[in-house]
Amino acid sequence: SIRLSTLCTPPHLLQLPGCLRPCRQGHTAEVRSMIPACTCSSLERHTNGETIEVVYQTRSTIWDEAKQVHEQLVQPRTIRTCTKVPKIHVMLVGIGGNNGSTFVAGLLANRKKLCWETRTGTRQANFLGSFTQCATTHVGFALNSKDGSFSDVYKPIKELLPMADPIDFEVSGWDISGVNLYDAALRSQVLEPTLLEQLKSDLGAIAPMKAALNPEFIAANQSTRCDNVMKGTNVQIIDALRADIRKAKDSAGKVVVLWTANTEMMMFPEITSIKDLENRIDQNLPLPASVLYCVAAIQEGVIYLNGSPQNTFHPGVVELAAKCGAFLGGSDFKSGQTRFKTVMSDFLIGSGLRLASVVSYNHLGNNDGRNLSEEKCFKSKKISKQGALDDAVASNPLLYPEGNSTIDHEVVIKYVPFVGDSKRALDEYSSQIFMSGNSTICAYNICEDSLLAVPLMYDLVVLADTLTRMEIDGESLGPILSHLAFFFKAPITNQKDYVVNMFMRQREMLTNLLKVAGGILPDDGTMLSVGF
Repeated sequence: SIRLSTLCTPPHLLQLPGCLRPCRQGHTAEVRSMIPACTCSSLERHTNGETIEVVYQTRSTIWDEAKQVHEQLVQPRTIRTCTKVPKIHVMLVGIGGNNGSTFVAGLLANRKKLCWETRTGTRQANFLGSFTQCATTHVGFALNSKDGSFSDVYKPIKELLPMADPIDFEVSGWDISGVNLYDAALRSQVLEPTLLEQLKSDLGAIAPMKAALNPEFIAANQSTRCDNVMKGTNVQIIDALRADIRKAKDSAGKVVVLWTANTEMMMFPEITSIKDLENRIDQNLPLPASVLYCVAAIQEGVIYLNGSPQNTFHPGVVELAAKCGAFLGGSDFKSGQTRFKTVMSDFLIGSGLRLASVVSYNHLGNNDGRNLSEEKCFKSKKISKQGALDDAVASNPLLYPEGNSTIDHEVVIKYVPFVGDSKRALDEYSSQIFMSGNSTICAYNICEDSLLAVPLMYDLVVLADTLTRMEIDGESLGPILSHLAFFFKAPITNQKDYVVNMFMRQREMLTNLLKVAGGILPDDGTMLSVGF
């Protein structure tokens, strides 16, 4: 067979043997498939063993409001990716929490290829739920030269470019609770005891470093866990965090600081500039711990990823990252209910139905739920979740014209200790349909919250490293790693007022960038090249 990737945008056509296509009468007729020849003009790939360099022509359609016409914009770009995958040290803020302890235990279980017994049978370590480790993407077509038939070709995400393997991560971190990770994992009640028992010596040897904490910004009910906290001024705490990060840098080629700790209260007024940030630090004004960690990471030139909804990335913080050449990604892991919401809103509105009401209720009994039971912390989460529908609504002025462009959107979270990490999420999607009818779709999801979140944490580290080894026309993708939006409820980008939340658009942006950087031209999706 002949394998044709969509690598090529050729100047001429190649005539292959006929493919079989059904006629209108239901009979089969042989037709000649006019298939593009493999001469590449819009993408060129070169590699020297140390880098992959791709010259690529981006194509965009720009709407000229004055002329009322669409104009085609073609821009040549040179994408250079370093192929050497560094040793990565992940520093988790909140390493002793449900996500943190599960992150480490899951990594070790996969590294050791462990199996364990449950009441329903033997289970084996895996990375299910990880986009980089378990997802694939379309990379072209395989054509059969004998009969002209064709089939899709898919490639694992992790094979598009040289990427880190999670089992190779080094891990350390901070936590306000000083218990070792074995006891922390038992406390979390996420993983099976028969698995944890096999990891007891490994997990028991890992103790969290002292953590930064400003109790004003988290729920008062967290005070019972606070036995491992740094003391000092803002400057002293940042210096101590930087010292911890430098130790990690000594043992690895790249360090990623990942916030997976409790949701903090939003901080207002925002930090507007570097000068404003420096003044607040120097004058020891109250700052949330997340800002102190982020500043320390920026000053050490390492990646900082925010997995919670608080507004850590103030304008002054982003400005500092740009000045220091550091990288940021966030905010708030999107793993369950909100990810499903971005799929459903895209499906309903994309089908021409007017989604009119979305009501999301969930209850959980882990420490995250306990922290969110205090109103000041819940408000951060509610703000993060509510923005997920904005671009889907904005995409269709026919359904949402000016003056009638809102959706009734409510989010409720309750703390129910009995259910532990097994989160319950109930969603109701009500749409206006043909001739004044209504349609309501209800979804009910039960899942271990941390078992959905942790694979995304692996993905974020893997892809943050990959993206920071990439340059576009000689410049890095920072300071914001915008293409990580796929993993966040409230994504921030380098374009302040432009955010994409819709699931398929986010996925397509990310996969297309990875494909192009690896030398594979994304398919235009029309299927015209194969006579569909």
